[in-house]
Amino acid sequence: MVKLQQAALSELPEQLAVPGYDRAQLRSGIVHFGVGGFHRAHQAMYLDRLMNQGKALDWAICGVGVLPHDEKMAQVMHDQDCLYTLVVKNPDGTREARVIGSIAEYLFAPADPEAVIEKMASPDIRIVSLTVTEGGYNFHHVTGEFNAENPEVQHDLQPGAAPRTSFGLVIEALIRRRARGLEPFTVMSCDNIQGNGDVAKRMFTSYAALKDPELADWMDAQVPFPNSMVDRITPVTTDQDRASITEQFGVEDEWPVVCEPFEQWVLEDHFTLGRPAVEEAGVQLVEDVEPYELMKLRLLNASHQAQCYFGYLAGYRYAHEVCQDPLFAQFLLDYMKYEATPTLEPVPGVDLPAYQRTLIERFSNEYVRDTLARLCAESSDRIPKWLVPVIKINLANDGEIQRSAGIVASWARYAEGLDEAGEPIVVVDQLKDSLMAAAARQIPGVPGGDKLAFIANRAVFGDLIDDERFVAAYSVALDSLHQAGARATVRSLSHQA
Repeated sequence: MVKLQQAALSELPEQLAVPGYDRAQLRSGIVHFGVGGFHRAHQAMYLDRLMNQGKALDWAICGVGVLPHDEKMAQVMHDQDCLYTLVVKNPDGTREARVIGSIAEYLFAPADPEAVIEKMASPDIRIVSLTVTEGGYNFHHVTGEFNAENPEVQHDLQPGAAPRTSFGLVIEALIRRRARGLEPFTVMSCDNIQGNGDVAKRMFTSYAALKDPELADWMDAQVPFPNSMVDRITPVTTDQDRASITEQFGVEDEWPVVCEPFEQWVLEDHFTLGRPAVEEAGVQLVEDVEPYELMKLRLLNASHQAQCYFGYLAGYRYAHEVCQDPLFAQFLLDYMKYEATPTLEPVPGVDLPAYQRTLIERFSNEYVRDTLARLCAESSDRIPKWLVPVIKINLANDGEIQRSAGIVASWARYAEGLDEAGEPIVVVDQLKDSLMAAAARQIPGVPGGDKLAFIANRAVFGDLIDDERFVAAYSVALDSLHQAGARATVRSLSHQA
C-alpha cells in the first residue's frame, strides 16, 4: 500500500489519474478559508482541471483552517503534501477517481495567525475565497445583521489581539495591504447562501466599521465581493470510502472526497486583480447570478426539504430511497412544476423542465448515499430561505401552495421526534428546543394543544400564520400526516395539480 504523497505519485496505478503538471511550479494566488469536502470537490477541482491544461499555475490555493477542529485537516494536508483523492460516484455504479493537486499549502490559523495575515497581505494573493457555511458569516438569525456581541469577534476587536476569526484575519490583511500601497484582493464567497457575495460584503464591512468606520468606507468602494451559485452534492467522507480507495487503488488517503458527477459554478465576473480562466474549466461567468441562484434554492434546495421529512417519517433513511419511489418522485416534480417554477424569472441558457428531471436523477443516485438526516438538519436556517419565499409569492399571486404547505407540515410532524414506526428522531437544529416544544403541542389529544403552534413562530415563518389560505392548507396536511401518514399525504398532494 502506498501513502498518498507527492513523492509517491509515480507509484500509483494508471487508473488513478494524477496531476499532469509540475506542482513544484505552483504559486499560491488564492487563500481559501474552510477546506472541507465541498471546496475540494468544487473550487479546488475546477482549478486542478485548469492546471492540467497547463494554465493557472500561479493561482494555486493556500488553504486556511480557523476553527479548532480544522487541526485534523491541517495534519492530513501536511502528511499528504496537500494531495487528496476525489471520487465521482456515477449512478450506474462506476467510479472515476483522480488525485487533486491544486492546493499548494495549508495554514492553521490558531497556531500561527500572523502567517495567515501575511500570506493574504502578499502581492501574490489576489483572491480570498470562503466556504465557511452559513454560520461562518456571523449574522443574527432573525435580523440578518452582523452579530457584534460574538465573544470571538469581541476578542478580535481588542487592540493588539491576535485574530481568531476570519473577519479579524481578513480585515487585518486588508489594512496591511492598504498601508503598503497594494490593491485589495477580491473576497469570493462559495457558500450556499442567497446573495453570498452581498452577505460577505455586509458582514466583513460591518466588522471593519467596528474597528474603523473610514476603513469600512474604503472597503465598500474598493473590495469586490462577487456573488456565485455553487452546486455539487458532496456527502461526508466515511471510513468505507477510505477503505474502498485503498482496496481499489492500493492508496492510503486519510481524507478523500466523494461526490456526484453533476457540477455547476455560476460566478459574477467582478474581480480587482484578475482571476484564473475558470470559464475554460466549465465555470459560467455572468453579470448577474441571481436567476441561477433562485433556481437552485427553490428547485434543488427546497426539493431536498420536500423529500427529507416525508421520507424519514415513512421509514426511508437515504435520499436515493425516497427519489427511487415513484410516488415521492412525482410529488417532487409536481412541487417544482406547479409551485417553485412560477416564482422564477427566466434563467438564461437553462431548460427548467430538463433541470427538474436532472434533479430527480441526481437525488436517485444510490452510490452517493446522501442521508435524510443530513438534509433534515438545521431546517430553521433552510426553510425560511428556500421554501417560505415560494409560499409568499404564490399566496400573493393566487398560485398553488398545497405542496409547500404540506412540506412545512411534514417538518412540523418530524419535529415531534418520533417517526411513524415509533422510532425516535434525533432533531438537529439550533432552535431544536423551541421547535420540538411547539411540535409537541400539535399532537392530537395533548391537553392544551394547539394545531398551529409550530407555524406561530414568526421568527421562522413570518406572517404566514395570518394567511387563512396557508393555514387551511397546512392544517389539512398536518391532519393527514397524523391520521393517514406520510405516504397517503404525499399521494393526496401529488394529485392536486
